[in-house]
Amino acid sequence: MDVRKIAKLAHLEISDEEVALYTPQMVDIVKYIEQLNELDTDNIEPMLGGLTAEGEATKTIREDVVIDSLGQQAALSEAPSAVAGHFQVPKVL
Repeated sequence: MDVRKIAKLAHLEISDEEVALYTPQMVDIVKYIEQLNELDTDNIEPMLGGLTAEGEATKTIREDVVIDSLGQQAALSEAPSAVAGHFQVPKVL
């Protein structure tokens, strides 16, 4: 398990001590998840999202009605600063 590569992909700085700490933890996590590959799912019907009997019984407080989106021009008209069709925000790095 290449913890340094994962840290780099996540834009995280990681020390040698943290590599030593997290490597066995990551290996254990991957082993745990790989147990799912051992399950026989041939006779299991696929499920979509969280559509369960409990989910279907959930009461909603409004109808799910499709409406037009705000649109780029309207959104940017309220922005304190916009540049080339995008919101301009202060640098955080």
